[in-house]
Amino acid sequence: MEPLKQIANVAGYSGLYRILKPGRAGVIVESLDEKKAKTMMGPTARVSVLSDISIYVDDDSEEQSIALGQVLLAINEKYGDTLTVDPKGSNNELAEFMASVVPTYDRERVRTTDIKKLITWYGILRQFAPEVFEVAADAPADETAAEEAPVAEEAPVTNDATEEEAPVAQEKKASKSQKA
Repeated sequence: MEPLKQIANVAGYSGLYRILKPGRAGVIVESLDEKKAKTMMGPTARVSVLSDISIYVDDDSEEQSIALGQVLLAINEKYGDTLTVDPKGSNNELAEFMASVVPTYDRERVRTTDIKKLITWYGILRQFAPEVFEVAADAPADETAAEEAPVAEEAPVTNDATEEEAPVAQEKKASKSQKA
C-alpha cells in the first residue's frame, strides 16, 4: 500500500506520524491528529514505517507473516467505520477480534499489546488518513510490489545527503588553494 510508506510509528511516542522530509540529522514528521504538530526525530529515534510492518501467521505458507496493509484492508472490509472492539478490552475479546480478521494469526508470537496497537492505528488511519483505504481499494493487485519497494526507495535518500556534502567540502578546499 503506497500511502503506508509515508506513515510511521515512533518508539516511545504515542500515535502515528506522517513522514514529511528526511534530513541529515533525522526525519521531520507530522503527527496524525488534530494538532498536526511537526517534530524532528533524531537519528537515534526508532522510526518504523507502516509498510514494513507485518503480522505473524501460523500456516503452511513460506511467508510466515502477512503485511500490515493487508490486515488493515481486512479490518476495513469487515468492519468499515464501526469497529466493534475496544483496544482496552479483555485479552479474549482482542484475540477473538484478531481471529475474525486474520484467522491464521500466530497466537504465540502476536501479543495482546500488538493487537491493541493495531486497533488504535486503524482508528487513527480511518480518521486522519482515509486515503490509505481509498488507494488500497483501487489497486489491490499492486500491493505486493508496493510492500517490497520501500527498501529501494529509502537508500537513495541517504546517499543524496552524502553526495551533497562531498561537493561542498571540495569547493572549500579548492577556494583555499586558489587563495594561497
